[in-house]
Amino acid sequence: MPDEIQIRCLQTICDREIQGLSDVLIDCVEGGASVSFMFPMTRAKAEAFWHSAAASVERGERVVLVAEDASCTILGTVQVILDQPENQPHRGDIAKMLVHRRARRLGVGAALLAAAERSALESGKTLLVLDTASGDAERLYARQGWQRCGEIPEYALMPDGKPCATTIYFKFLRD
Repeated sequence: MPDEIQIRCLQTICDREIQGLSDVLIDCVEGGASVSFMFPMTRAKAEAFWHSAAASVERGERVVLVAEDASCTILGTVQVILDQPENQPHRGDIAKMLVHRRARRLGVGAALLAAAERSALESGKTLLVLDTASGDAERLYARQGWQRCGEIPEYALMPDGKPCATTIYFKFLRD
């Protein structure tokens, strides 16, 4: 990863960050990522999602990390969902692992994932799970030591409405 890219945990999410996070989300969905949104991907949908995420951060239910360049432009983001059922206090979910298309293949995703794992461990989590519909993401997760559980056919829809399979991964965290 280039030296000028920094990973930062957002304790609160301000309007400037909502805009940057929305830019990344819109770019990823427009690029075909299956991350819970359908075409057309509007700025209003993106901003509503990030405002909801910000409220969840303030309640301590999730961690939002961002990768920024030297000019503080958000290039990518990942979340750790901390709020789990009472019988799963040790588990967290990785969600919305997003890297702007212009910043891919620079190590941003690997850096975000490593930071998410550290944040989860610091929050008392020892097991993380995630799902993906992206072959590129699957390669990243395998390189970072995640274990593939299997694939669920027609789990979700791509932004254009076509069904897609989703692959489930997990990783145990160690001190």
